[in-house]
Amino acid sequence: MSAPPISPPFAAAAALAAALCWTLASLLWRRLPTSLGAIQLNLLKNLLALGLQLPLALALPWQAPPGALLLLAASGVVGIALGDSFFFAALRRLGTRRTLTIDAGGPALTTLAGVALLGEVPGPPQLLGVALITAAVLLVAGRPPQRSVPDGGDPAPAGGEQPAPERGEPPLAPGAFREGVLLALAALACGSLGALLARAALRGAAVPPFQAATLRLAAASLVMLPLLRGFPLAGRRPRPLARRWPRLLLATLLGTSIGISLQQTALAGLPGGLAVALLGTAPVMALPLAWWIEGDRPGWRGLLAAPCALVGVALVVLTPALGSPGG
Repeated sequence: MSAPPISPPFAAAAALAAALCWTLASLLWRRLPTSLGAIQLNLLKNLLALGLQLPLALALPWQAPPGALLLLAASGVVGIALGDSFFFAALRRLGTRRTLTIDAGGPALTTLAGVALLGEVPGPPQLLGVALITAAVLLVAGRPPQRSVPDGGDPAPAGGEQPAPERGEPPLAPGAFREGVLLALAALACGSLGALLARAALRGAAVPPFQAATLRLAAASLVMLPLLRGFPLAGRRPRPLARRWPRLLLATLLGTSIGISLQQTALAGLPGGLAVALLGTAPVMALPLAWWIEGDRPGWRGLLAAPCALVGVALVVLTPALGSPGG
């Protein structure tokens, strides 16, 4: 007996809530002083989230067919382990704004792939909504910061979490731009494929979103475990101090545990491209928070991005798709 189906309005609300969680988590991660690399920090918080979620996930009944579980595990490996690793590597070479500019193609790519692979055809108003959300993210990605703020550490997204706006772009070494673009495109492809794999497993509503999120994290953490050899030895390890642990736990709970569970809820109730478009609104949501917390004024691009995203979200949420079997 499968879990009850998730309605599209509820799934859309979950997607926007996930984007808000990722935005808040990104602001917390940027203020976490640590000398761990971005990928090491990502693995650390994935393992921490898995430790928090696994006992409850194992206590709940698992009734999904093996095929759905394999698709979710593959989604975690492709979308979280590979996709985030490529994303981090691109960030180090291109910076946040350039990487987000390429990453903004995610909704369009996932929509096209969903039409071809899953037969999920959005209606024209929804396609316009996806285009407007993409335009809003591009406006944010191309916006230079209006005020420099202290950097709190490497951004460490997982499964869709987007970094907060940076102070500026790093200088590009010879060949770094081309390498960074290739890595960003690889991250884009892995993120879209990971979302579609999760959507294929979840659109039959066979797996509760919380368990789906835990399974994806477990698969991603398992393949990333060899990276533990790169951690500093005990005694020299740059562990967060006691005062940093509340921030670390809150960021992990918001961005990884709650954020990815809400992401799975969105993918269970919406076609993949539409879910990814709503999930991709995190950079736009970061604008008012960065203004309030960091004093980073949105500028004309931010002021234009906000209504574009608002209209785009309304079109995606309020108009029905032409064909989304099982959704």
